[in-house]
Amino acid sequence: IIETPDHDRSLARQEPEEILLALAAWQERYRRLGQDPGIAHTQIFKNHGVVAGASLEHPHSQLIATPLVPAAVRSRLESTRAYHRERGRCYYCEALAAEEREADRVVYADGALLAFCPFASRFPLEVWLVPRRHAASFAEADRGELRSLAGALKAVARRLLEGMRDPPFNLMLHSLPYRETGYRDSFHWHLELAPRLTVLAGFELGAGMFINPTPPEMAAEFYRA
Repeated sequence: IIETPDHDRSLARQEPEEILLALAAWQERYRRLGQDPGIAHTQIFKNHGVVAGASLEHPHSQLIATPLVPAAVRSRLESTRAYHRERGRCYYCEALAAEEREADRVVYADGALLAFCPFASRFPLEVWLVPRRHAASFAEADRGELRSLAGALKAVARRLLEGMRDPPFNLMLHSLPYRETGYRDSFHWHLELAPRLTVLAGFELGAGMFINPTPPEMAAEFYRA
């Protein structure tokens, strides 16, 4: 998905209205692919920088549709459903409320969305962008939510550009797979942005656990500065 006709206009240098156009294109393609009975899941993502996997310099994001639900996505669905059964609430709704109440990990907030550095972040300066309204699928996001998301992405990317010299990062959409209706109450679509400031080494790859030297409170303070 080509985000801009300008070769050097990265996410941090785009205006929110430009980012909104790209997000609207994401959603249009996401909805269309959901009409194909042979497609179970669509993953939308953006790799910024060579270290993050970008093979093209021109600003773009990517979409891959698969005929099955990937194992990592299935694991996320099951863990959030188990949380919902135990607590009676969506995990992301509770996390959003807790982060806003504590405030020290919040990066960006408006009436439609909260962006925060999650507790026990896996990566330094990791940010989650979570809509306030519970909806399981990105297809259900309204224009106001997409506009808020564009503003939050601009703010986060610009801070990374100015404060960290534009590091590589991965931006990932998490949304309910198309025909997994049993998870509508327990899953909550959102985006995760993970700067690639550290390298996954033997421990992380072998144990599946992450070593993050930057507390999320310190990361959020960086974004707010």
